[in-house]
Amino acid sequence: MHTVWKGSISFGLVNIPVRMFTATEDRDIRFRQLHKECHTPIRYSKVCPTCDREVASDEIIKGYEYEKGNFVMIQDEDLDKIAPETKRAIEIVDFVQLSEIDPIYFDKSYYLSPQETGEKAYSLLRVALQQTGKIAIARITLRNKESLAVLRIYQNGMVLETIFYPDEVRSLAQVPALPQADAPLVESELAMAIQLVESMSRPFHPEQYQDTYRQHLQELITKKLEGKEVATAPSAPRANVIDLMQALKESLAQAEAPQELATKETNENRDIVERYPEPRPIAQNPKKKSKASTTAATTKLTPDTSTTSVTKALRRKKTQTPNAKS
Repeated sequence: MHTVWKGSISFGLVNIPVRMFTATEDRDIRFRQLHKECHTPIRYSKVCPTCDREVASDEIIKGYEYEKGNFVMIQDEDLDKIAPETKRAIEIVDFVQLSEIDPIYFDKSYYLSPQETGEKAYSLLRVALQQTGKIAIARITLRNKESLAVLRIYQNGMVLETIFYPDEVRSLAQVPALPQADAPLVESELAMAIQLVESMSRPFHPEQYQDTYRQHLQELITKKLEGKEVATAPSAPRANVIDLMQALKESLAQAEAPQELATKETNENRDIVERYPEPRPIAQNPKKKSKASTTAATTKLTPDTSTTSVTKALRRKKTQTPNAKS
């Protein structure tokens, strides 16, 4: 059993070192909510509806809503200033009768056991409570919150139970449609009711009470497991791998783009040259040069010439060739 708190019981000049353990546990069978299509557990995110994005933990602060939509900002430093003094002690302030406390006040139960040097004092307080029929009212600080508690005997040990403060218990007057306490009753009906209560009365043995719904639910789950009526959630994708692959694909595409463009331009130039080949030199008259020959001689193509310039020059050669022959 896991120790949830260590400290001491103090009353008067007596100090009893003790350890505290959670006495109860929630045994409800809980379900996860899954996506119907792929059986993946649904994830809940903290989203700001104004900014329309998920909010990280370091972006969240505390606020008290004193009226609808209006808040008082509370910083962690503000809470630290008013935090109760951390005491590793269960400080007993009074001793009362257990019958004086209505069960509605009880909240959560914890077992107490003595530490190595507290066995004698622990036993002394337990026997004193047993013989006087009293329980102790105490204060204890748990999780930076001061709580009211009672210390009482349970079998051969002691239990600490946190209890609600009076203003935490709602008034019965708030419950609607309650009958009057002095509502008239038929005597014969009351006698039969009392007789029924007496006939059903017996000593309390908690082990005879079972959570039948939980038992049936566990049987249902077991049957489905045996019948292989199960589903396995798909493995969560690794975001960093996806991002890396995407980055590699984009980098590869960028690297290939200039090469593809250069190949495209080269193919276009080759196609133009093949369709419009450069004409053969025409026999020149030594005394007189033709205009076409001069034009052909002075038209030179360089590697830096653009595709458009190449096309125009080649077309010009093709259209000028017949004139030269004539």
